[in-house]
Amino acid sequence: MNRTLSVVVCTVIVYTAILAFTGCDKNSPPAPAAVPKTGATTGGKTEAKTDDAGHVHGAGPHGGTLTDWGGGEYHVEFTADHDKKEATVYIIGSDEKSKVAIKAERIHLLVNDPMTEMELVAKPLEGEAEGTSSRFVGTHDTIGIERMFSGTISGQIDGTPYTGDFQEEPHEADHKH
Repeated sequence: MNRTLSVVVCTVIVYTAILAFTGCDKNSPPAPAAVPKTGATTGGKTEAKTDDAGHVHGAGPHGGTLTDWGGGEYHVEFTADHDKKEATVYIIGSDEKSKVAIKAERIHLLVNDPMTEMELVAKPLEGEAEGTSSRFVGTHDTIGIERMFSGTISGQIDGTPYTGDFQEEPHEADHKH
């Protein structure tokens, strides 16, 4: 047997012995949950969170959940109206406040649980130029479920594809998201 193969075999045997000896403790605590990329709530107040790109998000201008598109170049805000079973996504600028109307007929929303794919269609706000929109809306029975949603929002701006993951967090009880 050559030396490299001997080292690999020995390594496998040692790791197998360590695993057999230490075993798996079924009573060990679970790994800590990942830190959400959007605001979390403490006592009804939104607490800012830092995302993977290193900048902070609070609640969006429509009270929804913000996430990045393009490392902060754009933001998208997810809101849900459970009574109408309606999801609305707003395209927001890098300042996390200003609307940005884009040339797109639709954007894509993927909800993780229950797994649901939706095409949100442009529903321009008053004053937005013909053929552009900063608001995209779609309905689905899933959105009627009273829960905190997570998922992915994707679309294109000027031929460049963008995608961003979002995670809703609890907030004030009288506020619709």
